[in-house]
Amino acid sequence: MNIGIDINGGDFAPDAVLDGVVLALEVLDKDDRMFLFGNEEYIRKYFANRSVDAGVFEIVNCSETLAMGDDPVKSFLEKKDSSIVKGFYYLKQGLIDGFASAGNTGAMMVGATKVIGVLEGIIRPCLSSICPNNKGGNNLMLDVGLNADPKPEVLVQYALIGKVYAQYVMGIENPRIGLLNIGAEDSKGNLTAKATFKLLKELNNINFVGNIEGGDCSDTEKVDVIVTDGFVGNIYLKHAESMYSILRQRGINDPFFENYNYENVGGTPALGVNGTVIIGHGKSNGKAIKNMILQTKAVAAARLHEKIASIIK
Repeated sequence: MNIGIDINGGDFAPDAVLDGVVLALEVLDKDDRMFLFGNEEYIRKYFANRSVDAGVFEIVNCSETLAMGDDPVKSFLEKKDSSIVKGFYYLKQGLIDGFASAGNTGAMMVGATKVIGVLEGIIRPCLSSICPNNKGGNNLMLDVGLNADPKPEVLVQYALIGKVYAQYVMGIENPRIGLLNIGAEDSKGNLTAKATFKLLKELNNINFVGNIEGGDCSDTEKVDVIVTDGFVGNIYLKHAESMYSILRQRGINDPFFENYNYENVGGTPALGVNGTVIIGHGKSNGKAIKNMILQTKAVAAARLHEKIASIIK
């Protein structure tokens, strides 16, 4: 498995990213190879100072950096020798099986949609995130921030994408899919929710359990995959992260809430594009980067984009 990592991506790059690379090296299989996109001289010096054999990596020298505050489209077009741009062209050419970065999210989505492209039949790609459940595992929520106002047909595709992800990455044979709403009754919701409910009810290739409320998102007795728009999903995700931070500040440690720690999650997959793309948290430290790399391997190994393509007609 060839895994591409943007060494320049993130608030604490490149050192935090390289810290994560070293941590990932300890747990990846011997057949796995990490492709490091960044300043080759700096990378080799980092490894030399820590007595790490640089020869176990494929280092791709990049003379430019696409910064967090750069305009995504303009910079992607102008900074051809940046780590993000080079990473996506390696992915497009099949030289790597997946590409991950904790850098500029907008630029990552430009690469995902414009370089490797959106899967045929997909109306709009989405971002997904785990939602810790009451049995110590994870449910899946999508979208969590990419499309704030999608049409019902787009939300239906999210349900299909979520089904595939839950099956092949999370190992859930027949995932239960719920539509996040303001009530569990069939008639609840705004116009989009009502129209989406009707369309999902008509599908015979998903296990649709109907509307679910916010309090059901972590209930394994009710749902495995939560479908919502990016506006609501992002608010839910950010609120959950803030609750985790508050508990840590108050000295409260609990295994359930620890699952909301972005360091343990690693990153967010961009789903509906023609390849494996993982977007990490901008504040990622070494532990978060390690988990981002491991998540990239898991999604790439599942050949998820191919399976999504097969279910979207």
